[in-house]
Amino acid sequence: MSRVLVIGGGAAGMMAAVSAAEAGNEVLLLEKNEKLGKKLFITGKGRCNVTNAADRDGLFAGVCTNEKFLYSAFCRFDNRAMMEFLERAGCPLKTERGERVFPVSDHASSVTAALQRELKRLGVQVRLRAEVKELLTVPLPDPEGTERGEAAPQRKGKTKSGRRMRSACVGVRLATGETLTSDRCIVCTGGLSYPSTGATGDGYRFAEDTGHALVEPRPALVPFVVRESWCAELMGLSLRNVSVRMTDQKRELYRGFGEMLFTHFGVSGPLILSASSFYKRRTGGEVTLAIDLKPALSEEQLDRRILRDFEGQKNRQFQNALGGLFPAKLVPVMVRLSGIRPDKPVNEVTKEERRRLLEQTKGLVLTVTGTRSFDEAIITQGGVSVKDVDPSTMESRLVRGLYFAGEVLDVDAVTGGFNLQIAWSTGHLAGRGGCG
Repeated sequence: MSRVLVIGGGAAGMMAAVSAAEAGNEVLLLEKNEKLGKKLFITGKGRCNVTNAADRDGLFAGVCTNEKFLYSAFCRFDNRAMMEFLERAGCPLKTERGERVFPVSDHASSVTAALQRELKRLGVQVRLRAEVKELLTVPLPDPEGTERGEAAPQRKGKTKSGRRMRSACVGVRLATGETLTSDRCIVCTGGLSYPSTGATGDGYRFAEDTGHALVEPRPALVPFVVRESWCAELMGLSLRNVSVRMTDQKRELYRGFGEMLFTHFGVSGPLILSASSFYKRRTGGEVTLAIDLKPALSEEQLDRRILRDFEGQKNRQFQNALGGLFPAKLVPVMVRLSGIRPDKPVNEVTKEERRRLLEQTKGLVLTVTGTRSFDEAIITQGGVSVKDVDPSTMESRLVRGLYFAGEVLDVDAVTGGFNLQIAWSTGHLAGRGGCG
């Protein structure tokens, strides 16, 4: 029986502890907060979108970064396996629009309670308010000449496949000074999003201290800040069934369909949050977001619709003739952006003016200047480089007995339950440690 320490009691950490215990290990789960699953309680607006019920191709399609790295994790423990696990653990599930899976109770606490029941059933020891300050490692003999006992050189540059491990993780030191020994240590400390839940980037420090490369952490699944001041006039307006296309000066970065929300600083909502995961791929220059307010209609169909609306209210002013096309709050902005005189009778609106309104409707353009901070980000993009981690086990390629799982890794996905599935799958694989 091996002794396994799991650092972090979030989604990945609890699953890693369950998986390790199922494999017959003695498991100690260390959580620095006063309770487990603190971030889980606020996911999905408190409802906890536990996974996505898409097929295998759809599951991989939801991943934004390092999709191939997750092949083994998803194949060994996929969304179906997770759904079955929660059902067995006493958490009934339901599937909603977009294949999003939630607990029937609509409470995230049901998910956390199910995981805690499994931890208890399997005999996992849980220590709360146990903050890990340092990983304990020892050097391994180097066949190239490093003498036994000599500190292994720190890694520089990229890891090459098959590089020999130079050290082994043998435990941790807590903030209290207490040391705990182990055969394996699994880092599941999350990223930097929602720092109020205890996400302070501890895992990144552990990784760097042991020679691992980091991809710069960035806020992801996060609202956009835009340049256009008229956005603030629409604050609180939600649009459903619209499509967006995000481009830089060279290429399309993202295209999607769904729901969005205007805010005092820019735009948010599920569609925008997913788009934000692709924002990092820009190559410089401005990034624009074109909103198609009527994606179900072609330009020809929309033109006929506008003509039909105008025909039914010939003597009305232009500003009063758009109620059938747009929400009331959006009408003044569309009138202003169209360049058509507000008090102009609709029967005097020219074909060219109508064309401008059509183009504005099919491509309402915003200029993205950045994103909001980690305080508002659902997840973190970036983290421990997957080049330093074995995808078949989640073990470090540099430090024997050291594993990483969940948001601490440089893997992320769009909204819809995909990111939690990454946490479940990588946590489960790390817990097994290549066994079973």
